[in-house]
Amino acid sequence: MTAAERVPRVGWVAGSAVVLALLFAGVATVASARDDGDGADRAAAAPGTPAADSADAGFARDMAVHHQQAVEMSFIVRDRTKDEEVRRLAYDIANTQANQRGMLLGWLDLWELPKAAAGQPMDWMAAGHEGHSMQDMDGMEGMGTGHRAHDGSLMPGMATRTELNRLRTASGKAAEVLYLRLMTDHHKGGVDMARGCARLCAVKAEQRLAGGMVEAQQSELDAMARMLAARGAGPRS
Repeated sequence: MTAAERVPRVGWVAGSAVVLALLFAGVATVASARDDGDGADRAAAAPGTPAADSADAGFARDMAVHHQQAVEMSFIVRDRTKDEEVRRLAYDIANTQANQRGMLLGWLDLWELPKAAAGQPMDWMAAGHEGHSMQDMDGMEGMGTGHRAHDGSLMPGMATRTELNRLRTASGKAAEVLYLRLMTDHHKGGVDMARGCARLCAVKAEQRLAGGMVEAQQSELDAMARMLAARGAGPRS
């Protein structure tokens, strides 16, 4: 193995540690914020704490699950191809989404809300959130109850267990194309979800995070379309 061939693997080993560090850092940051200050400060903040069935809590729970699969797929493709362009994209996605996942779970911890929903995923996207008109729900086709969970695909854009197993056994160009197609679908679902939070969430920091997700993932969608075209392929839909 040449030195050049060793670089991506070494980078991913270091990247794995970075991802874990970022995830724990996100949770630790908000946990420490909850512990700082006196009881009066916490009491003053209590009225602004989202309810368990709010869009803020629902988005945090669902996007954390959605992000976890993106991280998983990115680590799978790392071992299925030596293409530096695909591995670099996968590293960026894993690094970014692990960090964001830590923030989302940290907020739930700060709000002292459960990290698992009692109802169905995406219920928070359905009509009926008080204070939001039907116009607020425009552009959210396929959200809420529109997606039927199957074979491990809990939310729009998520890959099935069968598709993940195919990715684990593919290699080379076939793995690259499958990863790019699965991640394209994944990002489309994530963008729709983030747009929903930008409209429905009440916590400003969470709205800003959702807006940043839309911008970043749309940029990656454009990049993945070019990468698929360069491999003589295209998205599945």
